[in-house]
Amino acid sequence: MTRTEHDGTTTVLADRWKGKRLTKPDDAVVKSDGSTGFSDNGAGIRGNCLGDKTLREMPFRVYRIDDTTGAMIIALDDMERPNGFCFSPDDRLRRVVDTPSVRRTTRVYDVAEDSKALRNGRLLVDATPGYTDGIRCDMQGDVWCGFSCGEGQDGVAVFAPDGEMIGRILLPERCAKVRFGGARRSRLFMTASQSVCVLYVEAQGVLGG
Repeated sequence: MTRTEHDGTTTVLADRWKGKRLTKPDDAVVKSDGSTGFSDNGAGIRGNCLGDKTLREMPFRVYRIDDTTGAMIIALDDMERPNGFCFSPDDRLRRVVDTPSVRRTTRVYDVAEDSKALRNGRLLVDATPGYTDGIRCDMQGDVWCGFSCGEGQDGVAVFAPDGEMIGRILLPERCAKVRFGGARRSRLFMTASQSVCVLYVEAQGVLGG
């Protein structure tokens, strides 16, 4: 996990946990308190395309890095393969995607009062046989998800805070990550299999993503 500075140099934020190498950070979010959360789910060790193929040394987890001290803790370790995640507008909830080989879900967790651990995980969306990937939240609490499930479903799916699907943006290829950008955070950037798509939407993304 690295951060690119304004002068173009990079700073390593995390590469190991207690001496063991991370399996490959996947998605990251900077919280309002400056801390950085990221999922580590093995994409970098499964083959030589994204990293170096090697044996896994640790479970897949979500970590938190303190912005002031640089200390890293385990924020979540109850998923098979944590993937994308995002915070609610008030920072009190975190939605986390799990993409194992069988049941692919998005769960919602309460953020502990110390802003470190995640608790009380419960199901938000079961996308099986498809799956959600990168996700972001808008200021109304709706969750925008990169979605993959074949022709007629690939693109972006939008879910209300209770998990009901309330909208879709269909693309000709599956979508991995979504981000809000622009001056008003009302442009949705979608990274698909072979292209980057951009669309103005009525929603406004939560600050930071």
